[in-house]
Amino acid sequence: MKLATYKDGSRDGQLVVVSRDLTQAHFATGIATRLQQALDDWNFIAPLLQDLSVALNHGKTRHAFPFVPEQCMAPLPRAFQWADGSAYLNHVELVRKARGAEMPESFFGDPLMYQGGSDDFLGPCDAATFASADWGIDFEGEVAVVTGDVPMGVAPEQALEGVRLVMLANDWSLRNMIPAELGKGFGFLQSKPATAFSPVAVTPDELGDAWQGGRVHLPLTCTWNGRKVGACDAGPEMTFHFGQLIAHLARTRNVRAGSIVGSGTVSNKDWSKGWSCIAEQRAIETIEHGEPKTGFMQYGDVIRIEMKRDNHSVFGAIEQQVLECE
Repeated sequence: MKLATYKDGSRDGQLVVVSRDLTQAHFATGIATRLQQALDDWNFIAPLLQDLSVALNHGKTRHAFPFVPEQCMAPLPRAFQWADGSAYLNHVELVRKARGAEMPESFFGDPLMYQGGSDDFLGPCDAATFASADWGIDFEGEVAVVTGDVPMGVAPEQALEGVRLVMLANDWSLRNMIPAELGKGFGFLQSKPATAFSPVAVTPDELGDAWQGGRVHLPLTCTWNGRKVGACDAGPEMTFHFGQLIAHLARTRNVRAGSIVGSGTVSNKDWSKGWSCIAEQRAIETIEHGEPKTGFMQYGDVIRIEMKRDNHSVFGAIEQQVLECE
């Protein structure tokens, strides 16, 4: 099934079930009003939502209405935690190579992960506002999952069973602020503003055979100002699958329902498939030409991030414009 959260003036919005083709929606009122409510009691509520999904997809609901992505908040407008990995080691290796740094051996056995802000996510069509274009504004196309309760010390295979929903993310980065923050030895903060998520989150079964081994085997398309800059395959080169990422997060603490775990920037070794963030393209340019040529985003720029299966959008598109803070 496919779930979304409609804007209703509240912080957490209104849960809706969305048809498989993303054309129709139906409020889940009477089953659950918010997505977190469903995640908290998943075993009871999910089957009821699934029944509504089946009825909606068969045109048998009385109060369906046209689905409008612009009316969506993030599927979880705020979450108990947002932990973003860097599961595509090709991306890590390229960025490090561009600045002359070796890839530590430990990176191949232990995922990189940072804890992001989860109190204020952006909807898929919300503007991304920044006080300065000199901060090095960059999009990051990613896949993310929403978990149920996952116990501390869980094995990766068991952790994978905790995946409730899959969605896309645009994990905004302010590249010119990152070096100074990391230089303090305490991680990201100001350089990682609010993340945006796709209009809908889907249960893994909606992906069919594209969901294999804790990875989504579909291309992620990134279009910047109308020009397609990336169509990277999100599956085969994801070094750490979502079960491993969740297990990494849960090594020393319980992970509770409603936690979001990201894949990091989707990246392929085949450069002809493009890129899912500007930093990677700049790294490639530096490796090839000695310096970067592509600039970061400017006010007015638009980024669109989408994943299709058989030419049909799976999650709907993240489409955001960069604007100056008022």
